[in-house]
Amino acid sequence: MSETFTVEYSKLFHFTENVFLAMGCPEADAKLATEVLLSADLRGIDSHGVARLSGYVRLWEKERINAKPNIKVVHETPSTAVVDGDKGLGLVVAPRAMKFVIEKAKNAGTGWVSVKNSNHFGIAGYHAMMALSHDMIGLAMTNASPLVAPTYSLERLLGTNPIAVAVPALTQPPFVADFATTTAANGKLEILQRKNAEAPTGWIQNNIGKVSTNPHELKDGGALLPLGGDREHGSHKGYCLGSIVDIFSAVLSGANYGPWVPPFVAFLNPPAHPVGDGIGHFLGAMRIDAFRPADEFKKHMDNWIATFRNAKSVEGEKVLIPGDPERDMESKRLQFGIPLVVSVMDDLSELGKRFGVNLV
Repeated sequence: MSETFTVEYSKLFHFTENVFLAMGCPEADAKLATEVLLSADLRGIDSHGVARLSGYVRLWEKERINAKPNIKVVHETPSTAVVDGDKGLGLVVAPRAMKFVIEKAKNAGTGWVSVKNSNHFGIAGYHAMMALSHDMIGLAMTNASPLVAPTYSLERLLGTNPIAVAVPALTQPPFVADFATTTAANGKLEILQRKNAEAPTGWIQNNIGKVSTNPHELKDGGALLPLGGDREHGSHKGYCLGSIVDIFSAVLSGANYGPWVPPFVAFLNPPAHPVGDGIGHFLGAMRIDAFRPADEFKKHMDNWIATFRNAKSVEGEKVLIPGDPERDMESKRLQFGIPLVVSVMDDLSELGKRFGVNLV
């Protein structure tokens, strides 16, 4: 197993915030971007946390990220809107748009915003969970770099295209589902690469469509696989889910979709003839009392959660509620620190030298 270093959350927050400030982000944006980014590390989704910080910096260097975006509404109805992110950090654009969604829901019962001209927005769960404190159900999704081959395809036409739904309860912790529409997110391949480990069967295919366990396969023309892995295990369903995310996030907003989505990695240039503006997100919120009294609903959510959590389980296991593992991980990492592998520490060290920021 690769060596890891444990860093206190507060120190990692200070370091990351200062990197965003050095990129030219306003103070409030730097703090927000840091909070969103590190929420992934806290929740154990290491593939989408500080390990991606150097990637954002490289995109900024390529002038593909605007550190001081003018985020604005370009189309609006009482319950819907399209937001132009002005090439800003998705870590800033999405939560700003989600605040707008929540205001829409307060007034109209539900709010729906499709975002264009944005960038990678971290974990979808952060944005969906913003609705919880308002007695609302939150939804967040985004399209992403085209690394996924639809069922039976050799071409990479979709991203990992995650979906997150957050539902409040009364005394129980909230239900928070946050998942990629692929068998595994690309970030998990990156983690395997750092550990020199093989990928499980069903995650990726090679450039002729054969199943592979090589985590470097994408560099040789291979592709990630939709949720399910192959047709016999339901990959057509993962393909459908990823397609829905792409359409809601981009075709609806005017962002790039399918193979035209700009890649997260800076060494690959965006398509020469884009069909839209940047990356797209889709965000929603539903006020619970637009359907039934909020406390009544949340009481029944408590019952729903308790029933599933206490279900008779297979030996040695227990039934988990979506959000349980991430919440437990967050509690541990706030107390004991965030583990970072050597390659991530090296990346952060280089960033620190460049921007004059010390991590530890």
